[in-house]
This record gives sequence, structure tokens and C-alpha cells, in this order.
Amino acid sequence: MMNIFKQLFGSAETVDLGNLIKEGAFLVDVRTTGEFAAGHVKGSVNIPLDRLGSEMAKFKNKNNIIVFCQSGARAGQAKKILEQNGFTNIINGGSWNSINKYI
Repeated sequence: MMNIFKQLFGSAETVDLGNLIKEGAFLVDVRTTGEFAAGHVKGSVNIPLDRLGSEMAKFKNKNNIIVFCQSGARAGQAKKILEQNGFTNIINGGSWNSINKYI
């Protein structure tokens, strides 16, 4: 049962998010533009999940990419989409509030 949740939402990854952010990770909020406008992580880029496919060029040549959303579910979907398109350096950061703690 746990594997199903990990596949749907992504697993909690064991990475040092704070360090990656300090090193300049590409921060991508995959929530809607309205959600982003209501509050977001300073320095993050808003690429809503439904537009991810048409925005692949923005991810090229990025060392570390941290995707996040409201709860981590859409970020898990975004991670899977990006990995299916050849990106290997994607981290599901969970919620935008958890990422905001490092800023």
C-alpha cells in the first residue's frame, strides 16, 4: 500500500534541501498562477503542472531542480513528467511552505 502512495505522491527524499537551495537550485512551484499569486517562495518560478510539457526548455542545464506545490502531490507528478522527459536531477520538495522555511 505504501508503494502506491510513493508512486502517486513521490517519496520523501533524503536530501539536504537547505544546502541545495543555498547552492542555487532551480525552484519550481507547480501550483496554479492564482495559488502562486496568493503566496510563494521568494525566487521561485511558477510553472503550473498543466503547462509543464510546454515549458521543458526552462529546465535544461539546471544542476538541481526542486519542484513543489501545496502538499507535494502535484510536485510528485511534475517530477515523474520531468524524469520521463530525460531529466534526472529532480527533487520533490513537497509543499511550498516547507521550502519557504529554507529561504
